[in-house]
Amino acid sequence: MSTTNYIGKPTSRVDGPAKVTGAATYAAEFHVPNMAYGWVVSSPIAKGKITKVHSDEVLAIPGVLEVFSHENVPSLAWFDRNYKDDVAPGGSPFRPLHDNEIKFSQQPIALVVAETLELARYASSALRIDYEETAHDTDLETKRDEGFEPGNGKSGWMPPPPPRGNPDKAWAEAEHRIEHEYVHGTQHHNPMEMFGATVEWRGDKKLTVYDKTQGVVNVQNYLTKIFGLSKDDCRVINQYMGGGFGSGLRPQYSVFLAVLASLELKRSVRVTLTRQQMFSFGHRPHTLQYVKLGTNPDGTLAAIQHHALHETSQFEEYTENVVNWSGMLYQCENVKLGYQLAKLDVFTPQDMRAPGAATGSFALEVAMDELAAAAGIDPIDFRIRNYAQEDQNAGKPFSSKRLRDCYHQGAAKFGWEKRNPQPRSMRNGNRLVGYGMAGGVWDATQKKAAAKATLTADGKLQVSSATADIGTGTYTIMTQIAAETLGLPLEAVSFKLGDTDMPEAPVQGGSWTAASVGSAVKNVCEAIGEKLLKLAQKMEGSPLKGASMDEVEFVNGQIRLRQDPDNAVVIRDVLQASGETKLETDTSATPNMLKQGTHSMHSHNAVFVEVEVDEEFGTVHVTRVLNAVAAGRILNPKTARSQVLGSIVWGISMALMEETIMDHQFGRYMNHNYSEYHIPVQADIHDIEVLFVEEEDDVVNPLGVKGVGEIGLLGVAAAITNAVYHATGKRVRDLPIYLDKLL
Repeated sequence: MSTTNYIGKPTSRVDGPAKVTGAATYAAEFHVPNMAYGWVVSSPIAKGKITKVHSDEVLAIPGVLEVFSHENVPSLAWFDRNYKDDVAPGGSPFRPLHDNEIKFSQQPIALVVAETLELARYASSALRIDYEETAHDTDLETKRDEGFEPGNGKSGWMPPPPPRGNPDKAWAEAEHRIEHEYVHGTQHHNPMEMFGATVEWRGDKKLTVYDKTQGVVNVQNYLTKIFGLSKDDCRVINQYMGGGFGSGLRPQYSVFLAVLASLELKRSVRVTLTRQQMFSFGHRPHTLQYVKLGTNPDGTLAAIQHHALHETSQFEEYTENVVNWSGMLYQCENVKLGYQLAKLDVFTPQDMRAPGAATGSFALEVAMDELAAAAGIDPIDFRIRNYAQEDQNAGKPFSSKRLRDCYHQGAAKFGWEKRNPQPRSMRNGNRLVGYGMAGGVWDATQKKAAAKATLTADGKLQVSSATADIGTGTYTIMTQIAAETLGLPLEAVSFKLGDTDMPEAPVQGGSWTAASVGSAVKNVCEAIGEKLLKLAQKMEGSPLKGASMDEVEFVNGQIRLRQDPDNAVVIRDVLQASGETKLETDTSATPNMLKQGTHSMHSHNAVFVEVEVDEEFGTVHVTRVLNAVAAGRILNPKTARSQVLGSIVWGISMALMEETIMDHQFGRYMNHNYSEYHIPVQADIHDIEVLFVEEEDDVVNPLGVKGVGEIGLLGVAAAITNAVYHATGKRVRDLPIYLDKLL
């Protein structure tokens, strides 16, 4: 019996001890020789020009080394393409300190560098800057008639498919119809770790950059293009990250400014941002959605129409797949989807957990609940009645789809049958009780990735890849994959990541890391296994002579014949007998487009929620959540459950609390701190249950994994909204659901 069968087992995080003991070092914690400190000065206005930077006054303060602004920044790369990172949208990327133009409030306009952090902070407060302010526009509501279809979205963006059928006629003739607008405001990433970068000057324009990022390779490419550095001279490292959620997909201005200062001063520099400055860049965009649904007499969908308008900056066209899901999730022959952008004087929005889908599925799933109520059909029965057997957008079969099982298993475990369909019919004392549900769909994607493996004579295996771990459990699942593939004890395997000296990997996002890097880890360990087998066959009296890789297995520290497990060789003995001190190789894994290109690959889920609403105060308490997820093979139920738990908490936050409030008079986000940007605390979170529905998929990737980071969020906000309606009889279509909307 195998004791090295780790995949699918609830293994504790291998990086856990380092994190809880403080041994894990984050980007702004590295101590390097001769370090100076930079403090960012942010613009107090939303639009205009800088007329004068009074840097001389600050430079007179002892210990202040330099004030960097547009007035003294050296000549850098000229073309937009040099500033585009791997996930940049269309348009012209923001260039820090490039000129005197102010494009958005809190724009970085100067960097004060001093011998100590405290001095840099003080000097920045003393820096006088003169402005010429001009009129700004930060209100999406004023742009309803000025939306435009994007021409050049970011990599991975898919324009909505063309209309199918006759959606206008079908909706007009439908038995039951609804049409409503659904809105959510701006939301900002708020990871615990603020953005920061420590740049170690190694002499002669050679740098080691410790940066908070979800992609060290992306940051390296960005920096080398702008500053004219070779990749050998610009090593980027990020081994631990205190939360990302998409905020670290693109290089942020902190790393640009730190590298700029280091190169100019020829010494090490650290730049860290404040919590307030975390609100100065990417965010989930304020979005207005208009949905029209209609049914046939038998309760099947007659028409789906879904249009979205959301903000982007004046300089980039940030795009999300907001409406596409509505043409895929349910069977319908008459569909029209529209997507537009509106330019505002804000920084470019940025991917935030389940970008596009979290926005679009909220509107669709609340609208589906409304239509089910209008037709007098149970919300689950309504969805099953309109179950899509294939992806109608692409005209392809799904590689696998167990959403129906998510509905059935989730409903049974939640106790959906106890639901009285009449609103305001269920109570717990002075609280109204409501049940709601919703579903979700997310892409299952594999990207090209590479890994390196080294097996030493003592039986220890080290595997590495320049990927990231933003808290998802990458260290752990890669260790599991490597240990099982070579049949080694878990404690004999270590996985290293987050260093551009390692084999290349994509940014960590989109729920593709397990599939992409995991496949590379599997491949490289199999390559080591092939080398091991050849050496084992050269051993005197080897029982493995003539055996192929298909005829052996790597289990319990041995290579043994599948059909005759007693014929085995100890892996540690193979290297020692061969005289080799180590075996080393690197390889990559790429998507199998011949196989994957003929299918539509997605994960699915169904969320069930119980809320209690205080009838007098309007306060909403989410008392129970059950999330049934079908995401292919679950590599580690423990870390996967943690990801879904975090997603559910964020869904509760999205539904009830989270919104960044813009004061349009100043063009400035006003609640840019933890005290006023509301997120859940312990008392807001009650019973949460995660149910993984078994799903096999031999198309998506060699591991059969789909990733769970995004799918767990989908449906949560909609299910809460639907439960609030069931409890109170009031339909809220504008998130978050503040208590005044229920009173």
